Amino acid sequence: MDRRGFVKSSAAVLCALPVLPATHFVPVKTNDEKAPLWLKALVQQNDLGVASLRSLQVKDTNSKDFGGLMDAFDILNPHSTAALIQWGACALFSSSSRFYKSAQLLDEINVAVLYLIRTQHEDGTIDLLSTNFHSTPDTGFLVKRLAMAYTLLDKSGTADVEKVLANLKTFLLRAGTALSTGGIHTPNHRWVVTAALTKLNERWPNPAYTARAEQWLAEKIDIDKDGQYNEKSTFIYSSLTDRLLITIANGLNKPELLDAVRKNLNMTMYYVHPNGEIVTDASGRQDKAVIGTLENYYYPYRYLALKDQNGEYAAMCEMIEKTAGLKIGGFLDYFLSDTSLWNELPATKLLPLNYIRTFPNSGLVRIRRNERDCTLIANNPVWFTFMKGNAVLQGMRFASSFFGKGQFQAEKIVQHGNVWELTQKLEGPYFQPYPKEQLPDDGDWDKMPRNVRPQSEIQLLETKVLVRETENGMEVEIATSGTERVPVALELIFRAGGTFTGISKIENTKDAWLLKSGAGSYSVQKDTITFGHGTGSHKNISLRGALPAMDAPTVYLTGFTPFRHVVRFS
Repeated sequence: MDRRGFVKSSAAVLCALPVLPATHFVPVKTNDEKAPLWLKALVQQNDLGVASLRSLQVKDTNSKDFGGLMDAFDILNPHSTAALIQWGACALFSSSSRFYKSAQLLDEINVAVLYLIRTQHEDGTIDLLSTNFHSTPDTGFLVKRLAMAYTLLDKSGTADVEKVLANLKTFLLRAGTALSTGGIHTPNHRWVVTAALTKLNERWPNPAYTARAEQWLAEKIDIDKDGQYNEKSTFIYSSLTDRLLITIANGLNKPELLDAVRKNLNMTMYYVHPNGEIVTDASGRQDKAVIGTLENYYYPYRYLALKDQNGEYAAMCEMIEKTAGLKIGGFLDYFLSDTSLWNELPATKLLPLNYIRTFPNSGLVRIRRNERDCTLIANNPVWFTFMKGNAVLQGMRFASSFFGKGQFQAEKIVQHGNVWELTQKLEGPYFQPYPKEQLPDDGDWDKMPRNVRPQSEIQLLETKVLVRETENGMEVEIATSGTERVPVALELIFRAGGTFTGISKIENTKDAWLLKSGAGSYSVQKDTITFGHGTGSHKNISLRGALPAMDAPTVYLTGFTPFRHVVRFS
């Protein structure tokens, strides 16, 4: 890769903070010839973040909160405070930073560490004030990165750094006690705790650390045949697990753990939208259906691209640099701590851009044709997405007014040749008088459960969705059978920011439109999605039992059962 060209392409976002969605790198003039230009760019970006964090620190020495930092809700908390220590350590260590060996920043880091010690519980844990208290895993999240900060501070050569190291060691060793005994909530928490123990053990060897790590590792890595971890959290926790397993593999000499990382990285190459965003529709965590790029994967891809001399991983790094840019600066401490990551990437190989790929364990089908792609999703009310460059249909939903339970979603996706089928079968019964011999004496309705009552006049509604690939896009056919005259509505949910043609606004709505007939289009910059044909038999778009409308421009197609309609996207 032409690293110089990569850096030079990015001068426009110098003023962006790391906490903002900066999208390119910037060149940095420095006398330090050891670090590559891209790393110096991240250091300069980190400086902006350090400056921002310093302004949020409590400076009143008489305050009980002295040294702490607030979050966006003005709540003092250990995580914001730890961020100053983490980012500040990177700055003190880096000769290309304007805070290099800064005595003032060192003092601010020291009082931040003292704040952490004051807020640390006697058992060694800290709180995640939004949800978890006396939390071992949240302690692990902090310890992993603060142990790296300790090493960077130690190697920085900053005058009087020993006082900070002594205080930080106090916090970390107290936390180590908690990590050696405490419990977890979620699958990834096991690897958070284990990685934190690994970093502590590298610095202060302790049999209790390795014994606890081995206990968690004995449960084996929760990765399926698709290459996905249990939580299926492609934006947040899958990449986190990759980074943690690399740490554990290195620190505990367990190279076999890298096989799970490779398996996940191989899968992730097929989870990339044409604009560099990652597919999140099947996530089981809070990142479900969020819009995100792949900056969180940059470190594992770069680490294994260099270790394995893997050209596809190198190409993924290139793609992430172009589409996520400075957002990889959130992992600056990783890059500063391991100089092998400064090496040039191997020659790139072509990434998969034309494919049909099924991930049965995640209930996902991915179809990509260069700048156009489609995702089918099982067990989800949004079961179809379509992207063409920057124009995005971020969801398709179908609902009926069928006994308040007509929101369509399919348990599985079944492939028949070049057709994918999603089905749903619903019943709407009525209930007969309660069996006389079981009637309660007091007439209490709650003592007469419906499952005991005989059913009658059972209404049935089956919905079948067939999806096919066409020469220029995708075709979706929806057909219902069973009860007649049920109102239905099909939602085409687009990402905000584009312009429509061929549709009409539904009165008294924020951003709802009707495609009565013919074709409509949605354009963003030079990219256009054409969709149709339309049908609009009614304007009832808030069907009883359907999910609320999304906060996005939505085009509706409406009708009544029996409903059969074909919509083509190109």
